Order: sequence, then structure tokens, then C-alpha cells
Amino acid sequence: MDTNARPAILEVGGMTCDDCAHHVTAALEGAGAEDVSVTWRAGEARLSVPDGVSEGTLRAAVEGAGYRPGTLRLLGTGIPKGSAGSFDYDLVVVGAGSAAFAAAIKATEAGYRVALVEHGTLGGTCVNVGCVPSKALLRAGELAWAAGHHPFAGLTTSSGPVDLSALVAQKDELVGDLRQMKYADLVSDYGFTVIEGHGRFSGPGVLEVDGRSIRARVYLVATGASPAAPPIPGLAEAGYLTSTTALELTCVPKRLVVIGANAIGLELGQFFLHVGAEVTFVDVAERIAPFEEPEVSEALASVLVSQGATIHTGAQVLGLRREADHVEVNVSVGENQIELVCDEVLVATGRRPNTEGLGLEDAGVTLDGRGALVVDDELRSSNPQIYGAGDVTGAPQFVYVSAYEGALAVDNALLGAGRKLDFTGLPRVTFTTPQIASAGLTEAQAEAAGYEVETSVLPLSAVPRALVNHDTAGLVKLVAEAGTGRLLGASVLAEGAGDVIQTAVLAIRHGITTAELAATFHPYLTMAEALKLAAQTFTRDVEKLSCCAA
Repeated sequence: MDTNARPAILEVGGMTCDDCAHHVTAALEGAGAEDVSVTWRAGEARLSVPDGVSEGTLRAAVEGAGYRPGTLRLLGTGIPKGSAGSFDYDLVVVGAGSAAFAAAIKATEAGYRVALVEHGTLGGTCVNVGCVPSKALLRAGELAWAAGHHPFAGLTTSSGPVDLSALVAQKDELVGDLRQMKYADLVSDYGFTVIEGHGRFSGPGVLEVDGRSIRARVYLVATGASPAAPPIPGLAEAGYLTSTTALELTCVPKRLVVIGANAIGLELGQFFLHVGAEVTFVDVAERIAPFEEPEVSEALASVLVSQGATIHTGAQVLGLRREADHVEVNVSVGENQIELVCDEVLVATGRRPNTEGLGLEDAGVTLDGRGALVVDDELRSSNPQIYGAGDVTGAPQFVYVSAYEGALAVDNALLGAGRKLDFTGLPRVTFTTPQIASAGLTEAQAEAAGYEVETSVLPLSAVPRALVNHDTAGLVKLVAEAGTGRLLGASVLAEGAGDVIQTAVLAIRHGITTAELAATFHPYLTMAEALKLAAQTFTRDVEKLSCCAA
């Protein structure tokens, strides 16, 4: 191998299968390229270009094989390992959540000197005030509700008052254990440094931490996001709960108004509904779960109403007023105004990136109108020495996205990999009962992207697992490209939807058609079989098939 070879990525059009990738690989190797790796689904070839091999030679080889060469990008060779030189560290990460730890682990494994700067608690949102504590409580609420509302004959169960303080204490213990195991213990395991204090850039390449100046070859801003409240008159004076403080309540409120009916509002609102609160959802959108398929929104709304919730959509909160023993919420719904009386108000209208006080303007870093770090598709900010990852960039706010971006930032900033963000088939799950899980494009998104689509909607009443559960509230919707049948999107409203959706993630990511999905083995009496049945509905009436019919 030529030690002077430069790593590169060549875009290649026209590839449709593994054989195509083999042909392009052979053509590039014949033209003198080394370390060739071709991915036909991504439409690219990764290779090393030795001295003396021209771009024209490589492009001609690809054309000669019958494919379309695109842009050739020569990549950097990365930052040398072993010594930070005049720098204190190779990489300094501002933040200590999932993106930060993914970056720190990858960089230290590659031999770089790494430090995390954190003024709060290790672990970030997910383990401390997000995924872990909320899902622990949601599961408890689900069991409490099921104990008093199961559908089976001959069983006698009941659910008494919930000791919320005991649940919260158990939740806090779990959070502490996971924070120690999955974050604090890893610091010594991998050998990177944690610097306690508030980091602020004093210039393009210097970070001040409580009076100490730190210089790094590369910085990664991974400070996450925090709950944001809309400018509603009287909100601050009346007081309100956020997704963080709602997890700290030790008594179930008798009456709760939830402002915002997207994922966080729906999850926490239904939890309090399940443990005995009277819950009212209020959202300015025309339907709850407004980013999901309309059929999913409608079906989940029916479930919530059947459980005792009240829902006001297309509604605007005009103001709040706290009285001695309650809060009055003034709401406009269409041409009518109504007054909601409650004990607590939960605001779940979104999260704001944590960039205030970081001195990013002094570092030459551009922020958008919401205060998010503006990065390119390689996660580089307007200052090429500073990268961003996770919620602070305005990326989809999922812990697995943050971890993916943290690792990708290290690949690009330190290793010179030139990797680009790719969210193809990205899943999302709302942990209501039943769960919402989606991947890829909705019907509206696919049409807006220029696709001609065909869809199928399968009610859970056609799914054997749902029938034996005596719980058919839910559906599966698939969105496919007309003509090819390629799966573009999937939505599932069902028990265990978050597990079911992974099959659709792989199908979307790898260009599988609905016909191929329908021909794939799916175990009988699992909820995953609903995907097979939904795929079959493109060509057959599944109501007229026997059980397990291929």
C-alpha cells in the first residue's frame, strides 16, 4: 500500500445491488485505487488514492463499468495521535451527556487526550431527568391502570391509591444506579478527564472554565436542551410543572392541565391519568401527536378519551391565574372561550438548546433563531475547530441520535473520516399506552418530497396478537413508493410498537419493498406480524386469509 495515499469518497450513481458494488470495486482497484469499499445503497465508494492516480482515471474506470461517477472528496488524514503538543487536550467536550460520552469513549479508544467540562450532573438529560426516570414511572402507571381495567373474564384485580412518593424514591434510586454504572464508572474505565465547572469560550480557540484557560485542538459542544415555556400571560406567576419537575411530584394532583400534546405531554399526561388524576390536554395543533399520521392521532385520542381524559385541540391558552387552592386556565377553542380549573399545570411545548452563557459568539460560532448551534452535515460549526452534537444542534431529540452524532463528530474532527449525517429510517417512539412508533416518512412528508405513494392502513382488529390480548385499539400504516413498492415509512400504534418498528427501520434503510416484507417470516401471535399483514394488504384482503397464511 502507498503510504502517501489519500483517503477519499467517490459518489457513484446507478448502483442497485451487491453485484454493482463488486463491479465498481473491481473497476476502481483496476485503476489503481487501494482499500476500496463500495456501498451501493449509499451510492458511494470509499477508497485511498495513491500518488500518481488521477481523479480522471478513477472516473473513467467507473464510467467504463457502466456507472455514473459523481463528486470525489479527498478526506483529511486526521489529527496525529500521541501528544497534544502545545494544547492541553486533543478534544474538549462541553457537556457530559450521551453525545459527550459517546465522543469521549471513541476518542480515547483511538488514543487521543480527552476532557469533558460539566457544571452540573454527569449523564445529561436521558438518565437524569428524561428517558430513564420517565419510562420507569410510565411503566408503573401502566400497571396501575391495567390492574383496574383488564379485559379478561374470570379475573378479579383492583388498583388502589398510588403512593407516588414511594414510586419517585424507587425511580431516583434507579437513576442513581444507572448514572454511576453508565457514566461515572466509565470515566476511570476509559481514562478521560472530567473538569467540573462552567465552560465559556473567550475566543475562537480558548475555553475558560471557572478562571482556568484550556486549549484543545478540537472542541465539541454537547450541552443538550432544557424545557421551554411559551410566553403565556400569567404562566410564571401561577407556577407550572415541566417535564423535569413533574417527575419530582410526591402527590398525585387531583386535576391536571397539560399544555402540549406531543410526545412528552402525552406520556406524562397519561401517566398522571393512570395514577388517578383528572387530565385535560390542550394543544394549539388541530390534533394530538401532530407529527404522526392522522390515523394514529385519531386512534390514540379515542384511547385517551376512553380512559377519562379531556382533549382540546386547535386551542390557544390565553392566560393563567392562580387562586388560593387552584389554577384557572383561560383557553380559546374556535370561537369559544372556556375556563379550566386545575391543581397543577404541566407545560410540554418543547425544549430550547442550552447555548446561553457559552460565549459561542466570541468563538465565531453561528446560532439559529432558537439558539441552536448551526452545523453542517459533518457536524462542523462556522468555526472549523468547534463541532456540535445532540440536542444543542436542533437535531432530533433522541438519546440514540445524540450518541450517534457524538461518535460521528469524533470520526470527522479527529480521524478525518468525512462522514455525513444520515437519518434514513430514523425511528421515534412515544411511550403511551398503546405506544406510538414510527420510522421514515409519513404519507404527507413523502408526498412533499416528491414521491408518488400508495398506503395501507391495517386496524389491530385484523392482528391475531391483538385479538388474543382482547385489545384492538391501534393500527399499522405503511407508506410505499408507487410502482417500485419500496417502503418509505411505517407507523405503529400498538402494545410493544417500539420493538415492532425495528423491522421497518431495517426495511426502509435497506430499500426493501412491501412485497419483500410480506414474504418475510414473522412469528405468529406476535405484534410484529402486524407489519407482514399490513404489507400484504397492498395486494390482498387479509380479512380473507387464514391464520399464518402466506
